[in-house]
This record gives sequence, structure tokens and C-alpha cells, in this order.
Amino acid sequence: MLKTNTLAQTEFSIHPATLIGHVSLTVANLENQILFYQQALGFKLHWREGNKAGLGAGGADLIRLTEEPNLKKYRGVTGLYHFAVLFPNRRELARAVARLAALKYRNHPTDHIMTKTTYLDDPEGNGIELYCESPEDGIFTIENNDFVTRRADGTLSDGREPLDVQALFSHLTADDRLDQPVPPETRVGHVHLYTRNVQEAVDFYHGVIGFDVQGLSSTFQAAFISAGGYHHHLGLNAWQGEGAPPPPADAVGLRHFTVDFPNQQALDEVVARITEAGIPFNQTEDGILLYDPSSNGVLLRNV
Repeated sequence: MLKTNTLAQTEFSIHPATLIGHVSLTVANLENQILFYQQALGFKLHWREGNKAGLGAGGADLIRLTEEPNLKKYRGVTGLYHFAVLFPNRRELARAVARLAALKYRNHPTDHIMTKTTYLDDPEGNGIELYCESPEDGIFTIENNDFVTRRADGTLSDGREPLDVQALFSHLTADDRLDQPVPPETRVGHVHLYTRNVQEAVDFYHGVIGFDVQGLSSTFQAAFISAGGYHHHLGLNAWQGEGAPPPPADAVGLRHFTVDFPNQQALDEVVARITEAGIPFNQTEDGILLYDPSSNGVLLRNV
């Protein structure tokens, strides 16, 4: 578990069973993106209607794609840093990494100690993390305003070590096929956002929405927040520069990410706080759509 120094806490907290749902992206080429998510990530195509599609592990969508014309990739703006696909165990992460290796698709296996992961971009530059939990190997902490990673034996790590890929592959067996889709337990574990100001983002996601702060470092320019004590459902950073502008209307990238509440009362409590704070929102057929102070879209819904 990510542990933190004492931070000012609100008198309310988001429901502990709250999770991150699907991520919705605006894309320039729907056909290419569908092929990538099927072939490189092992997602199933759940549905396709006109310029839209939904993919995932066979149940609820993990990602939704909407094609629009004449889009560009912008840098130095707020939006998606990455969305993270959580696998149920090391064996399934090994299968995912082996699939990328077989395709010779560039990725960056990394050992965060408490998670094992690899990073990559989709063909349009959207950041993706693939990971599994490994809390038995150690934890993150906050010490002297910075993130510190300690292994289970107490020794320090920078938290960004190269992953021992061969050790990961040892979890595979001869019958593990790389063309099998991701297992049904696969879900979006967290989303990491570029924001224009970390404290402002924390004030919104913690102070209004009600996520708990698990760690905040001004020197690292990042914060991790979550529901139910998870290490993080949301990462917030200012790595595109303090005061970074939102992406223009013709940008590829994040439309919104989804926050899934376990019941209507839990959602209603958050909507009441949003209303009291005077934050505008729209009721859509999919849920409550609003935007954080950095113009990142957030969809709140009862699942």
C-alpha cells in the first residue's frame, strides 16, 4: 500500500468500492486503433457502430474509441498521461509482454517493486501501462516530500528498475498461447492525468469528488489518490508544465475516463458535492459528465 505523511483529510470519502471504468479516446483512424488493441493488447471487439467502437475483456468496455476527422497530436497540454490495464496475476502480464515482444512492438518493462509493469504508446501516442500487483515485493512511501520505494527486505529502490523479463516469463507454460484474448478479470486499474496544477487537481478530486490522498509530492510534482486504500486509482502530475493549457478541439487523446460507483447513493453523494461546489455537469445517457480544472473529462456512473 502507498503510505503518506499526514495530510489534511476531508470529512467525507468516496465509496471504498469505487473503481475506474472505461477510458474514452478520440482517434484519427478507428480501423488502425481497433487492430492495435486487438492484436497488440489482446482486447476483444465488443461492438462497432459507425465512427465508434468499444473493446475490452469480453464484459464491460475497457476502452471506447470515437473517430473524428483531421485530428493532430499536441504536446505540452493537459490530458492523458496513460491509462493502466490491470492483469490478475504475473502470468497474464507475462503473456501480455510476450505478445508485444513477438510483435516487436516497442515497450518499456519496469519494476515499480509493488507492481510489475510495462509502458507503451498506441499508434496515435496515447500512453498505456500494463501491470499486475506485487505488494509482497515492497511498498511506496512519502518521505521528506518525495516518493520512496522500499523492497520487502527494507532496502531502497528508485521504483523504476528494469523489469526482470525472463523471471516474468517463467510464469508462462508451454500451452500459454499469445493469440488468446486477455482474461475476463482484466480491467482498467488506474488513470494518470496531466494537469495544469497538482494541488488544484487534488482539491477537485479529493476535496469535491472525495478520493483519498495516498501521496503528494511537490518536488515530484505528482499526487496519487484512490478509493478504499488502493495505491492509486488516479495519478495527477504537472509534468507538461505549470499552467499547461488544455488540448485544442482537434486533438487526439482523452475524451473522458469513467468512475464507476457501486450504487446510486454513492453516486448521489458525489453529485450533491459537485452541485454545492457550483461545478457544471451534464446528465448523459452514460452518466454524469463533467470536467476537472484542467479540462480533463470525467464520467461518473452507477454500475
